[in-house]
Amino acid sequence: EAMRAQLRERLIEHKRPRRVALGERATLVFEDRETVRWQVLEMARVERLRGEEALQHELDVYNDLVPGDNALSATLFIEITELASIRRELDRLIGLDEHVSLVLGDEPDALRVRARFDPKQLEEERIAAVQYLRFALDPDARARLADPRVPARLRVDHPNYRAETLLPAETRASLVVDLAGGPAPFLGVPVPGPDAAAAASAQPELVAQTGRVRALRPAEPRAPVHVVLEPVHPTSFLDAEPGLLVELAALAQELARGLAARHGRCRLEAELAGPLRWHLLAG
Repeated sequence: EAMRAQLRERLIEHKRPRRVALGERATLVFEDRETVRWQVLEMARVERLRGEEALQHELDVYNDLVPGDNALSATLFIEITELASIRRELDRLIGLDEHVSLVLGDEPDALRVRARFDPKQLEEERIAAVQYLRFALDPDARARLADPRVPARLRVDHPNYRAETLLPAETRASLVVDLAGGPAPFLGVPVPGPDAAAAASAQPELVAQTGRVRALRPAEPRAPVHVVLEPVHPTSFLDAEPGLLVELAALAQELARGLAARHGRCRLEAELAGPLRWHLLAG
């Protein structure tokens, strides 16, 4: 809850280039670990899930949306606003799973990567308005997607619905990150393997902000879990207004409760010389 507003804003901006319109009635949103993590967090929040078993069930459901190695994952939304015609219009799109593809390059030498729909959703006589699909990319396809000189398009060529969209440069850049292991976790979860070095060299990450104070995850943490609390506008401890210290203490207390619950204990370190800055450490 403490970081939800900031996390939501970051996810909205992250998903913006990953949302692609396919004609007037279809939208495709490319998923990655962070978009799926957000869905799990929101489901846990709305349904007030706390038990380990319930949370694991949500993870099992949504983990299928996380793209594996050498693949892109997406959610396809069929948007029909006229309630009376939803069933009729969806029935006209039966067989859609054979007609969605990622096209890389110019014809006649274009490489077509057909989308693989989730088989658990497919029925012979029905189609759902939300479909999960995946594009498996071989080395040639990955190289083409990463090369800005090679056109990349999403195509639907169903007899009853045809559309084609050129992928913008920012969309392709985001997808190339997916194929390289995905973005750094927005929640600051440690990334194993070679990504750990990249995460360590990143800029401080905003965790929460309330009024005049904020919490940051430093680029070079002192502990597995390290949060820096500071005023938005720097000041020293000796010059800080009492009200500002109250705001800082309230944010520190709120975050410390969560850290203590997850890690058993945490500690607070304060710097009295120089800029006002407190450190919460755990793990």
